[in-house]
Amino acid sequence: MRLVYIKALRVKKIGLLAVAAALALTLGLGSVMALYEAVPATSWAIANRLIIVDPGHGGIDPGAVGYNGLLEKEIVLKTGKQLQKVLNQAGADVVMTRTTDTELNRRKREDLALRVDMANKKNADLYISIHVNSFPSSRWRGAQTFYQKNQPESKKLAEAIQSELIGIMKNTTRKAKPEDYYTTRNTKMPAVIVEIGFISNPAEAKLMVKNEYQRKLANAIYSGIANYYAEKANETPQARQ
Repeated sequence: MRLVYIKALRVKKIGLLAVAAALALTLGLGSVMALYEAVPATSWAIANRLIIVDPGHGGIDPGAVGYNGLLEKEIVLKTGKQLQKVLNQAGADVVMTRTTDTELNRRKREDLALRVDMANKKNADLYISIHVNSFPSSRWRGAQTFYQKNQPESKKLAEAIQSELIGIMKNTTRKAKPEDYYTTRNTKMPAVIVEIGFISNPAEAKLMVKNEYQRKLANAIYSGIANYYAEKANETPQARQ
């Protein structure tokens, strides 16, 4: 990561050493080293971006209930906060749809509409929704990223994140997949849903409640976002049309 890029994007008072020190304090040295190995020279691409981080569910809506009664809403909130930290350290402006165990509206459709409305009104650059997966069979595991079909930028973002989940988490070979979801369909910016694992898999559920594992997941998502923007910066003007 070269300091000249950060200056060009007007990130004030954050130099390379300051970023490294802050990340080390926040994430731990091991996590920072893994993060830098994953995305060398691409952190500058995130600076000054406005990113919505949306931990799914909350309040009266627990989401999926998994092994030993673990709740999706709690796991995704903690992971979302870890992602907020690392994005902030890279110079991004992050807005969380929720920071506590609460819903935006007790009616599910209205709750989703408020999350989308928040992103659209703020004219965000990206929308990252975090969830956990569940299935009747406990055999399935691994993270997977979903995007809205017929949205090429969302597809690129999803593929970039999924590639880093595969490389960093090393627990899946799943590919980014197109689906039709209310949030990804109605947001006006590239949007993805990241299912960080299967709460129905006892081994994976036990991992997902651990702070270090949540930090690792956040690093992987961050790395994908950084790579997405780095690739966009390398596109030719003709390719962007």
